[in-house]
Amino acid sequence: MEEDPDTCRILKLRAEILELGSAIRQLQREGLDDAAAQLLIARKRAQLEHLVKANAVGRPL
Repeated sequence: MEEDPDTCRILKLRAEILELGSAIRQLQREGLDDAAAQLLIARKRAQLEHLVKANAVGRPL
């Protein structure tokens, strides 16, 4: 069965967010600046939220 492109993008964004979260925790443990990673994860979360909302509107239950 073929995946919907939006579903693939949602899954990819979730994976990227998990990766960034891990990188942020590692940076924090090492006492390094994590501001750039925090900004990137905030952007990815906003993209994910927008995509999920758009996908929900396009597919009523």
